[in-house]
Amino acid sequence: MQSGSSGPPGSGLKSVRRSPRLSPQCSGKEEKRGSDLQEVKRRGKMEKSKEEEEMSDRLKTLDLSSRTAASGTGLVYSEVFTRFWNPWISSFAENPDRVTSIMEELKKQDLLSCCVRVEPREATEEELLLVHTKPYVDLMRSTQTMTDSELRTLSETYDSVFIHTETFHAAVLAVGSVLQLVDQVMTSDLRNGFAVVRPPGHHAQAGEANGYSMFNNVAIAARYARTRCSVSRVLIVDWDVHHGQGIQYLFQEDPSVLYFSIHRYERGEYWPHLSESSSQFVGSGQAEGTNINLPWNKTEMTDSDYITAFQQLLLPVAYEFQPQLVLVSAGFDSAVGDPKGGMCVSPQCFHVLTQMLMCLAEGRLVLALEGGYNLQSTAEGAAACVRALLGGVCPHLTPPTAPCDSALQSISETMSALYPYWASLQILEGSSLAEQEVKRTTNDKSTKQTNLPPPVTTTTGLVYDEKMMEHLNMWDRHHPEQPQRICKIFSKHQQLGLVERCQRIPARLATEEELARCHSVEHIELMKTTAVMKPRELHRLGAGFNSIYINNQSFQCAQLAAGGCLNAVERILTGQVSNGVAIVRPPGHHAETDSPCGFCLFNTAALTARHAQKLSQDPPLRVLILDWDVHHGNGTQHMFEDDDSVLYISLHRYDNGTFFPSSEDAASSRVGVSQGMGYNVNIAWNGGRMGDSDYLAAFHHVVMPIATEFNPGLVLVSAGFDAARGDPLGGYNVTPEGYAHLTHLLMSLAGGRVLLILEGGYNLCSISESMAMCTSVLLGDPPPSLTTPRIPVHRSAVATINEVIQHHAPYWRSLRICIPESVRAMLPSPKHRGKRHSKEKAKELDKLPLPPTGQEDTSAEQSLEQLTRGLAGLDIAQSSANHSPPTSTPVCGARPKVHLITEQVTCKDEVKAESGELTAGQNQSVESVPHQPSQAVAVVTSESDAVGPGVGPETAGACGWSKSQATLYVVDPLPWCPHLDAVKPLPASGIDVLRFCQDCGSNSENWTCLTCYQVYCGRYVNEHMVTHGIVSEHPLVLSFSDLSVWCYLCEAYVHNQVLFEAKNAAHCSKFGEEIPPRT
Repeated sequence: MQSGSSGPPGSGLKSVRRSPRLSPQCSGKEEKRGSDLQEVKRRGKMEKSKEEEEMSDRLKTLDLSSRTAASGTGLVYSEVFTRFWNPWISSFAENPDRVTSIMEELKKQDLLSCCVRVEPREATEEELLLVHTKPYVDLMRSTQTMTDSELRTLSETYDSVFIHTETFHAAVLAVGSVLQLVDQVMTSDLRNGFAVVRPPGHHAQAGEANGYSMFNNVAIAARYARTRCSVSRVLIVDWDVHHGQGIQYLFQEDPSVLYFSIHRYERGEYWPHLSESSSQFVGSGQAEGTNINLPWNKTEMTDSDYITAFQQLLLPVAYEFQPQLVLVSAGFDSAVGDPKGGMCVSPQCFHVLTQMLMCLAEGRLVLALEGGYNLQSTAEGAAACVRALLGGVCPHLTPPTAPCDSALQSISETMSALYPYWASLQILEGSSLAEQEVKRTTNDKSTKQTNLPPPVTTTTGLVYDEKMMEHLNMWDRHHPEQPQRICKIFSKHQQLGLVERCQRIPARLATEEELARCHSVEHIELMKTTAVMKPRELHRLGAGFNSIYINNQSFQCAQLAAGGCLNAVERILTGQVSNGVAIVRPPGHHAETDSPCGFCLFNTAALTARHAQKLSQDPPLRVLILDWDVHHGNGTQHMFEDDDSVLYISLHRYDNGTFFPSSEDAASSRVGVSQGMGYNVNIAWNGGRMGDSDYLAAFHHVVMPIATEFNPGLVLVSAGFDAARGDPLGGYNVTPEGYAHLTHLLMSLAGGRVLLILEGGYNLCSISESMAMCTSVLLGDPPPSLTTPRIPVHRSAVATINEVIQHHAPYWRSLRICIPESVRAMLPSPKHRGKRHSKEKAKELDKLPLPPTGQEDTSAEQSLEQLTRGLAGLDIAQSSANHSPPTSTPVCGARPKVHLITEQVTCKDEVKAESGELTAGQNQSVESVPHQPSQAVAVVTSESDAVGPGVGPETAGACGWSKSQATLYVVDPLPWCPHLDAVKPLPASGIDVLRFCQDCGSNSENWTCLTCYQVYCGRYVNEHMVTHGIVSEHPLVLSFSDLSVWCYLCEAYVHNQVLFEAKNAAHCSKFGEEIPPRT
């Protein structure tokens, strides 16, 4: 395979253009084609769909290194903030010691030297007038010359306010300090910042001081960002224990500002004693839904209550709102020991909350001090936030990790009030188990941890060894699990400067003793003997398993993959690195205890989990294995399904049991057995083409709540990237940015001890970009913005998420959010996507016809899926309706073995090669390979109309535990058929693979007649091409999915030079270039 060459622009997806049924197409040297073909080529390039070009351009220009330009955490403070106090009460809680204690704590924890000191400035009158009235500003200015008596009289006209002659100066400096940070964050001079300022601001109203606040620092900053920095949407998060009614009043009619307040309320009994502080006040006018009040109705709320609120309420809405700047009214009077708050939030929790917000607005985050009256708790809470802003790893969570019933009730009430306005909340149907006891014991044991704060800097370990490329398929050069997968990923890491930012961890051979922790001795011995087997023996052995190939180096490569991960987890647990990424192969999660399966020989993630538990001095170490590979990790599930020390969560394509590994064990109803009940979580997608919105919804409402309650000491990610957009096997649409956000969410767990282990992923471009994004986030870079416009969560994803919640709510208290049926019934229709953003686009999406196959696609992705649909399974041709589905199909459609390949695969020039710019020939797509007689093509007998992959379900089982059993036949395409004379010259317009069916308008699995060149859909859609063939007696048709040709009269695939012109024209239309010669 060639590497290092640059392809033409827009060729970034060519690595997926493989046909699962096509043998090599053209002869060794094609005769020169005329100018008409050149015209077709030119027109094909010009008429490529806009969506395809946009995606290709995005992947080519995606530059992680550009996101690191904004660096540094700004800290603003002035001694002026200590010059005023309550002249009448010496022990008043709001006093100068609040800010000095914070600065002392920052210095004590060596955080000051890590920050960029920002000079404060006074806010101008014009800036104050952005939210306050001029008479009020003039009155406050006049306080500088008032007598004590006048100041006291004026102060008493307001609620909970004292005014000192220096208060005005400090207040305008506090406002200006926050604006300084906003300026530098928005211009990327700083990544984020913290303002250690006083007086507080969030209670101040347009013309009235209130609650220790003179000017509303954060509100002015939000309006300033809107008017001076061209920011369209601002999120304000207020975690002060008191409701920031001043901010609410100022923005309750402004849809450009989303205000979220989480505060003590006690049904109005707690200050400021306002009915407006309840959850029912959601904004007014065009801003309905943009005011979010989460009122606590009891004291002693804990970390888990706050974290649950952020996970299931704030983050889903914030992702839908898509802010460009996040401002935090950072009050610490909810911290444990505060004399006013009465809550029990630990300083570490503020670190976690801050880290959770850093995934928004590309990390543009500014915190401004509000309340907090226990000096030690306030100082430690502020220091924890600064540490988070600096990129420090999250601390371990403190028990209890399950929310209390009162918190769940408050969250449910707020979500119910907002339910009509946010599509992200309409996902939940609500649990019916709110009052029942949890069936499993709530985990109240914390992971063993030191008293030292987590390090400020994040160190990421990286495992890679090119020796793992020696595992290759000797019989099929086009097998999707190819050696280049890991070198392309590593090359992308080099190009982006990520390798030099990581600490390299050497791979080693896992010992047989280590392998035996998860695998039988018989299995290990059998794999060991493959090192000396002859090719014929290796071929026979691999054929005896499900989707397995083996060569003489496979055993050693699998040992290296496992051993490298064992080394990485050792470094993580001993604190030598904070987290890690393992670029390894072969994959592991399908491997069973006693047999290989699905490209996997040994279960790398399972072995790493057991190794970590053996190393732990506080057994059993709780381990979360998060598997986002598009295929269910059957092996991992079976190894831990009765073990409550390992939580296994898998997000996978299921399609009602028809997608590999085609087992009911992958269903959402499988929750574990015996002691492990509740610890096996299958998020089994059915139908649709899932993307970022669907995966994030599952993370917000299922993955993170359960994982947080479990409170692991280690997170292992079976990081397959075959759910990525453009992957030939998965058919899903998760973007590199989407994977970055999923990684960031996981980093709030286990003290940041996260190890990503490569599993699947077969588009060389998308896996390289996606894994590099994940590594960037592990290194502390903020996740980039997700693609816009945001596509609503697929309705089948909604069904899956609620099914999972129903199955697991008996075991996990955090899932027990209750949305009353009366609230859900208020929605206009099941298609309702929310009253707010992108309403017209949502309506247009609902009006578009759904694919006739029953698997609904979001219309924003249709043209892209039209491009990749034929590759969205790479499975063997689907069976006829009259035949039973085949079993033992190679995993995800790996093609059958044909000729022995003896050359060594290398990747010497990968660093120079631009991933995403490979030609179809360089990626060895099957349709671009010259003709070789009698190449086998996998089909199923009695196929009356060939269909492209991805329409019918993938029905293979894994390792003999599939429910279905049938026979797969492999036949040769006919080198000639008596009906070739029916093929007519190309029309002047050429072939356009983006044309819709002329009868039904479908764009799914279309074919063109090679006699009249009309376009109709295939038999698994509406059978219009079948009908056309019968009526017109035109025998030969060409698939737009994989460029194969079927003859109705011969009932066979045909491969002949006569067909080349039509295939080449279709190839030009599909890929913008001719079929390249084989190199």
